[in-house]
Amino acid sequence: QEQLVESGGGLVQAGGSVRLSCAASVSIFAITTMAWYRQGLGKERELVASITRGANTNYADSVKGRFTISRDNAKNTVYLQMNSLKPEDTAVYYCNAVSVLAVIGERNYWGQGTQVTVSS
Repeated sequence: QEQLVESGGGLVQAGGSVRLSCAASVSIFAITTMAWYRQGLGKERELVASITRGANTNYADSVKGRFTISRDNAKNTVYLQMNSLKPEDTAVYYCNAVSVLAVIGERNYWGQGTQVTVSS
């Protein structure tokens, strides 16, 4: 079992919507920030959106106003609602979680990635 389990990726038409989900295992303690990254073919991985435990968010300029990140702390789950999708949104989307504990310190976790393909 993966510590970060993603779902919701797939094929969608331009202008359509899709919601990605990422559930973190209870074995991951004291998660502070959760985020979504993406990597297009032949491109570098980039931050799409992030959210703190207190629900402070930030977005890449390219998705501002179209994507919404949210989280359910009780379920240790983060979501990415993607609306008005464009072909340039096509990429592998990765879930990320950061935990910070005294003594143990900071740890970074990554999901396996899920493909989102937007057709024109």
